[in-house]
Amino acid sequence: MNDVTLVIMAAGIGSRYGGGIKQLEAVGPGGEIIMDYSVYDALQAGFTKVVFVIRRSLEADFKEIIGRRMEKICRVEYAYQELNDLPPGFALPEGRTKPWGTGQAILACRGLVREPFAVINADDYYGAAAFQKVYAYLAARPLATEYCMAGFVLKNTLSDNGSVTRGICSVDADGYLCKVEETRNIEKTAAGAVARSGDGSVRTLNAEACVSMNMWGLMPEFLDILNEGFPEFLKQRGQEMTSEYLLPDIIDQLIRQDAAKVKLLKTPDQWFGVTYKEDKQTVVEAIARLIAQGKYPARLFG
Repeated sequence: MNDVTLVIMAAGIGSRYGGGIKQLEAVGPGGEIIMDYSVYDALQAGFTKVVFVIRRSLEADFKEIIGRRMEKICRVEYAYQELNDLPPGFALPEGRTKPWGTGQAILACRGLVREPFAVINADDYYGAAAFQKVYAYLAARPLATEYCMAGFVLKNTLSDNGSVTRGICSVDADGYLCKVEETRNIEKTAAGAVARSGDGSVRTLNAEACVSMNMWGLMPEFLDILNEGFPEFLKQRGQEMTSEYLLPDIIDQLIRQDAAKVKLLKTPDQWFGVTYKEDKQTVVEAIARLIAQGKYPARLFG
């Protein structure tokens, strides 16, 4: 069996809405949270280890609520994303409170991840098909500069309760990613989807377009690329209060430099997430339907 690791970016679980931590809201009949379903799907697909990227200040609560349960069913390790975890020669700018982004989150896994790995957000439901496709790609042991990304159909990723930001994908004739266009203020409409810009203009979007939901399949050598690139990022933008070292930007740069290829793996699954407080009931109902269809047991882990 080829080892493949799942990295779950959970350092942002302090994000709150209505007084609760949205990533730890129960959505399943047995008190399961969205992360439970991601881990279940990953283990069913063949993943052999889970690495949670968290903040040290939330370590005790995180382990109490989810970590210790997961440790009973699979190999679990923890990486820690901290604002002041910077390369030698750099200091945290006074007043900076915003995390450094998904690139730094994955960089925190250096030393823990030595095998191909997938990256997901803690608060997104991706569906079994996405995990199966990404695992199959990574288990085949591609070259060190060959990655993959799960591509979701735009119409399957929209919220009924407000606008969202999505990365709209362009691919070449062979199905490799050319670019990801970050598109903000996307709203669901009766006809599909539109994007509203700051000047009030409205652009109609192709509801069948593939979008990125930050589910990447990467090789361990990618951690060295992150490690080399972070100081350069800090030199250029480290004094900004809101700048972020982001995976899509890093991977886009590698594609443009012909330093990496990213295979788009299209998945038909419906994405769920709790972007807005009102989304929770939608997720609860969707999980209930999947259980009724036999796709999940009523209680995931016994």
